[in-house]
Amino acid sequence: MDINKLIASRLLALRDSRGLSLTALAERSGVSRSNISLIERGESSATATVLDKLAGALGVTLAALFEAGEGEPAAPSPLQRAADQPVWTDPASGYVRRQLSPAARSPLQLVEVVFPPGQRVTYEQVVRDADVHQQVWLLDGVMDISAGDQQWRLEAGDCLAIREDQHISYANPGKRPARYLVGLVTLPFAI
Repeated sequence: MDINKLIASRLLALRDSRGLSLTALAERSGVSRSNISLIERGESSATATVLDKLAGALGVTLAALFEAGEGEPAAPSPLQRAADQPVWTDPASGYVRRQLSPAARSPLQLVEVVFPPGQRVTYEQVVRDADVHQQVWLLDGVMDISAGDQQWRLEAGDCLAIREDQHISYANPGKRPARYLVGLVTLPFAI
């Protein structure tokens, strides 16, 4: 399936399942109603920042927008073949994101990213209905990552653990692409 169509159907399904109108999702996310409509029709390739705002407003992780939606088999396969892993390129920065995790429900999601040199992506702090933790394991290259007021430079082999409850920025200061694995765990908030 075309990646923009996958994102479009997933976004629409999530919005419908929460009973949100385009206007309500626009107000919650800060993304214009017309932009959401274009994304849901598969006519626009949204940036990572826009997708993150929409995911936050829907109470899911960015990775959830790349999962197969409703109408899939009752027991999704625990295997995700490399050829079937959704690959998406951020139109603003050119970073390439591969959803590695299979469709089988799990609190753990794995994502591979290839991040171009000289590029930066910033995610605003988003309020979610869950506690999301991530670990970034740098496989190749160099990345500068900041979360809240803290900053780190990662080199090949380094691994950073952060929570997605703060402003997060990823930048590649190097002269070649950086490649890293992101492990995301979503936990319900304790009541």
